[in-house]
Amino acid sequence: MIRARPLVQSGPMPADALPLAGGGLWFREVEVLTRGGPSRFAAASTLPDDLIDRLTRPRAPIGAMALNQPRIMGILNVTPDSFSDGGRNQGDDALTHARQMRDHGADILDIGGESTRPGATPVTLEEERARVLPALDAIRADGIDLPISIDTRKAAIARETMARHPRTRGANLFNDVSALTHDPASPEAARELGVPVCLMHAQGDPQTMQQAPHYDDVLLDVYDWLDTRIHELEAHGLDRNLMLVDPGIGFGKTHDHNLALIRGLSLFHGLGCAILFGASRKRFIGTLTGEQIAARRDPGSHAVMIEAARQGAQILRVHDTKGAVQALRVWSALNLPTFQDDTTTSERHPR
Repeated sequence: MIRARPLVQSGPMPADALPLAGGGLWFREVEVLTRGGPSRFAAASTLPDDLIDRLTRPRAPIGAMALNQPRIMGILNVTPDSFSDGGRNQGDDALTHARQMRDHGADILDIGGESTRPGATPVTLEEERARVLPALDAIRADGIDLPISIDTRKAAIARETMARHPRTRGANLFNDVSALTHDPASPEAARELGVPVCLMHAQGDPQTMQQAPHYDDVLLDVYDWLDTRIHELEAHGLDRNLMLVDPGIGFGKTHDHNLALIRGLSLFHGLGCAILFGASRKRFIGTLTGEQIAARRDPGSHAVMIEAARQGAQILRVHDTKGAVQALRVWSALNLPTFQDDTTTSERHPR
């Protein structure tokens, strides 16, 4: 297996360059990574045809949201114990926050009813259902028609939310931090639902993952694990074109592991899947900046987000949608010739 990290560029694309995942970025060279040896650089055109196809083909949309440019995913945690905003989106506050994120320009909302922060205690199906379904129902009843991701490890929650509202099919993305390994029923649920599913890498579960994470080579280990998981799910009948991958920043990783994954993020395009990147307000940003209060880490979060966008990540998961949209719009206008601002300012901020 060849593991090739495209050296991603922006701006006008030269005639001998290849487009990255059907978007506005491109590459002419790749860094070929091997275990136990030095990396080497090669012309992208020398790669095998199947790998070129995985690196260049457009990624499938999520609902009506095309992935030809980076998209902002707004975090809506309806939990009492999430590390940054636990307890802030209960009851009517969830709808208020969803409206705000829509008006800020978020492209997709991610609703989570079970905290997966380090040390978090699992919640029952009944508890998670009681948190997630009212929030989803209120959002759809309010007419918010953005794509919705459900951050869950439970097949039953995925099934109920995806089929909740016939017109919109309820939620549009099954976002599982366990890559469909926590619940044995999840692969079959994903196959039957036929919706996009995000597979995240995590070493261990939330209660134990930060105790002593270890890798031989974190970038290659995470890549190979996701590659294996994709093949397992393809064998179960899932379509790779409907899969997204997430390297799982902060999930069973040390500070140095997180930085290595971010520096090498473009490697994951070789899996042929869209990349979902979530590092908003995480601890490593506090370590780098000295800011111990998670809610005050948005400037650092935006800096990491822009690096992920520069390497071609399609979905950027954030808490501060207003600041993230502003930062990404400026970066995109400067770097993506194909960038389109789909919504006017007046529509994003109705009077």
